[in-house]
Amino acid sequence: MKIKENILELKDDIKKYSPNPEKVLLLPTTKYVDALGVLEVVKAGCKVVGENRVQALEEKREILNSLGEKDIKWHFIGNLQKNKVKYIAPYIDMIHSVNKISLAKEIDKRAKQNNRRIDVLLEVNISNEESKEGYSIKRLYEELPDLLKLENINICGLMTMAPFTYEEEDIRKVFSDLLKLKDQLNKRYFNGKLVELSMGMTNDYKIALFEGATILRVGSKIFK
Repeated sequence: MKIKENILELKDDIKKYSPNPEKVLLLPTTKYVDALGVLEVVKAGCKVVGENRVQALEEKREILNSLGEKDIKWHFIGNLQKNKVKYIAPYIDMIHSVNKISLAKEIDKRAKQNNRRIDVLLEVNISNEESKEGYSIKRLYEELPDLLKLENINICGLMTMAPFTYEEEDIRKVFSDLLKLKDQLNKRYFNGKLVELSMGMTNDYKIALFEGATILRVGSKIFK
């Protein structure tokens, strides 16, 4: 695996395709690698990594802590069950997948217990695919007043996944619609405080960058 070379290539693409490359975080997603794989991306300069399962995150973090790598920042990017929030609340840097008020309330509760305010993204199912998690725009607007009452979470952006298609225009529309939604929410509710757009993976990150992504969740391109 040429991890360092792959990361450098991605960073070059960020400069090439993003209108604001200085605002983009490359987030290696470590679903298919062990703790030593995580260590490789850290050595290549990526101190923030993403994991999609709580148990795997806990195991990798424990191993890396034992190796002296205690400064890694972890993002949780997968579907998060309420009963697992308590395990990651003491240290998680950001949760990308808040998709219902009950989950947001649990994160808020656990953050308060740990004297923290946890950064979160609202996951939006822009393409309305039945197979995908995430808020519909209608339900997001319905739950937003209650979300805004939670004092121990910091809603700092939106997340989405593109549809599984080779039609570039369909992918582009999902990303551009998420950007439009962020702008609408900023005007009506957040006064410009929504700054993050977590969108773009290995197969579509260039399109996501062009449409304003600030966090790229890339795994297989790094670890291939």
